[in-house]
Amino acid sequence: MPARILAPTDAALREAADILRRGGLVGFPTETVYGLGANALDAAAVERIFAAKGRPPSNPVIVHVASVEAARRLAGRWPDAAERLAAQHWPGPLTLVVERGDAIPDVVTAGGATVGLRVPSHPVALALLRAVDLPIAAPSANRSESVSPTTARHVVESLGPWLADLLVLDGGPCEVGIESTVVDVTGERPQVLRPGMLRLDEPETGRPPRAEEDEAATGSAGSSAPVRSPGQTTRHYSPGKPLRLVASDRLDRERERGDAVLRLPEDPDRAAALLYAELRRLDADPDVERILVVHPPADERWAAIRDRLRRAAGRGSPSA
Repeated sequence: MPARILAPTDAALREAADILRRGGLVGFPTETVYGLGANALDAAAVERIFAAKGRPPSNPVIVHVASVEAARRLAGRWPDAAERLAAQHWPGPLTLVVERGDAIPDVVTAGGATVGLRVPSHPVALALLRAVDLPIAAPSANRSESVSPTTARHVVESLGPWLADLLVLDGGPCEVGIESTVVDVTGERPQVLRPGMLRLDEPETGRPPRAEEDEAATGSAGSSAPVRSPGQTTRHYSPGKPLRLVASDRLDRERERGDAVLRLPEDPDRAAALLYAELRRLDADPDVERILVVHPPADERWAAIRDRLRRAAGRGSPSA
């Protein structure tokens, strides 16, 4: 059976929930990107995610739940910082890294002692979570290290050759467009592990020390050591064609025959919503040999976009 894209009707949600209960995989929308979901309590089902994506086992996956109460049940410890941030920002594009509970299989956390939990705000994601009544482990629904999907069609294009019978619930284009902000709340002070479009300021959380940030940013995709958050390898979110970041005043000197220039909108939220779709469009254009992207502004509102573009260019670290 070929991969199917279905409108999120009651019947489609029931079918998707049944697939998940039986250990299968389902593509579904969130406000950030489309996810490839499995029953988070079924180790064999989660292993199918890794196989379909070609994902290294050292890269943990985020667990999506329908409520704060469901998140508490999966945590080994639920600190005050988690309670405060969840109350302020859930449902929404925020993942909280907490100590894992006994119900979470090792494959979800890459063998680590923590797990990332999130309550998405997309109505289709919430409807699916309520229909299945299980936590859903779900990284982005694409092959590992490639550009994340922001439409149902992107999911089929990415994973159709590996999951011919995949069901994808169509929730339209993703509103946020890049992955969630990830915050570790296991220590004395919350730390941002992965920037997202939800920007957390003092006193909500603090940035990790620069040395830790650079170490996470330059992790190797082939490393066997578990990390606390997905999206921390040097090369990630990458199109098949070379991508280069250039300063606007050097664009004319850098541009060569076969180059396409991606100019992002001036509004960072709009830029994030369009980024992955535009990278996919240029990657699919047979006339384009290389993608040039003008460096985004340096202010904090663009931090997540700068992070994704550095990794798309294979330059993980801010100093690279």
